[in-house]
Amino acid sequence: MHTSTTFVRHMERTKVILKYLTLLAMTAIVIVPMIPVFFGSFKTNTEFYESSVWALPASFFNLENYRIAFTQGNMLLGFANTLLIMVVSITVSVFIGAMTAYVLDRFTFKGKGIVTNLYLFAALIPTITLNIAIFSLMTWISRTMGIQLINTRWAAIILFAGTDIITVYIFMQFLKHIPVALDESAIMDGASYYRVFFQIILPLMKPAITTVIILKFVAIYNDFYIPMLYMPAENLAVISTALDNFRGPFGSQWEVICAGQMITIIPILVIFIALQKYIYQGLVLGAVKE
Repeated sequence: MHTSTTFVRHMERTKVILKYLTLLAMTAIVIVPMIPVFFGSFKTNTEFYESSVWALPASFFNLENYRIAFTQGNMLLGFANTLLIMVVSITVSVFIGAMTAYVLDRFTFKGKGIVTNLYLFAALIPTITLNIAIFSLMTWISRTMGIQLINTRWAAIILFAGTDIITVYIFMQFLKHIPVALDESAIMDGASYYRVFFQIILPLMKPAITTVIILKFVAIYNDFYIPMLYMPAENLAVISTALDNFRGPFGSQWEVICAGQMITIIPILVIFIALQKYIYQGLVLGAVKE
């Protein structure tokens, strides 16, 4: 009996050790590649090429690379365009996603299963395979309706505002924690479905809305392909394409490129660390059936 108990304790201890070793390994995979970039952003051009990538810079107060990257690399314009696209597209996506989830969760109608399955099917299709069709559609709309979409912010806004299955799933899981009795009581008091949704349901969905905003923020901030394809003009550069412009005038100044990378990494890193608990809370909503 004693031997069996000791064996179980050893197994539990081994599981804990393996868990933390795995977490440390995953952390190292993420952080280690960033260290040479961080060091290189403070080095001079000569120092960058003559020293090891792991060598510490002569001074961590050398901010000249950051000044060049920010002022000459259109970083400020990139942040402004990115923020504008984010605000509009995330706002539209949240409203469409919340309303879609509300209808799919609260109402029973013919074809409900088909609609839900279509969302799931769309999630399985690699987005990259649809780009030719989407670009052709955007071009056709611009040509036939006289609405200029290509080379404007509207193209990116429309594509980013599209509600994905993750957004709908998060809202649907959260709605399971809101009693249907609230809807029924409000309707009995004479409230319309629109009033129920906007005045009762939507305010209660703030945790899920926060999660969706964070996830969409990270996705839009990191996206490179859509801005590059639909907004190639220099004055429409977002933070990802502004960083890509460093390949030209700063092609041989890797220390400036490192500084530009740090400028783009720091804001999203700070926001993610500060708000990560909301992401995890939103993703596990409804994971356990009460």
